[in-house]
Amino acid sequence: MTFENAEGRISVESSNVELGDALRTHATDEILKTAGKYFGHLVSASAHFNHEGSFYRSTVVLQMGGLKRVSAEAQHKDIYSAFNSALEKVGTQLRRAKREMREDKAHRTDKDALLREGLRPLRD
Repeated sequence: MTFENAEGRISVESSNVELGDALRTHATDEILKTAGKYFGHLVSASAHFNHEGSFYRSTVVLQMGGLKRVSAEAQHKDIYSAFNSALEKVGTQLRRAKREMREDKAHRTDKDALLREGLRPLRD
C-alpha cells in the first residue's frame, strides 16, 4: 500500500553501518505494508541499524494515527533478518492494539452484575 508523502515520514538510519539503497527500499516498503495492514494512517516511522560484534541490531518505531508509539528491537547475524524480526514484533503490538479497539467484543453482563453485587451470585 502506498501513502501520499509517506517516504518523508519514514527514516532509515544507522550509526555505524553503511546502508545501501536496497536495504532502505526494503525497510520503507515493509513499513508501509505493515502500516497499511493494521491502521493505514502512518504519522511517523523510523528504523535504526547498529552493528554490535558479529550481530546487527535493528530498532523499529512506528506512530500510527492517535495511538501511542510502538517500538521493538531485534538482533541477528543478518541485517535483513534483524529488521524483519523487529518489524514483526511491532506488527504484533499493532495487531493487539487494533483488537483492543474493536467494538464487536461480547459484553459479559453476568460478570458486570457480579461485580456490582459484591461478588455474590445472582439469584433466579
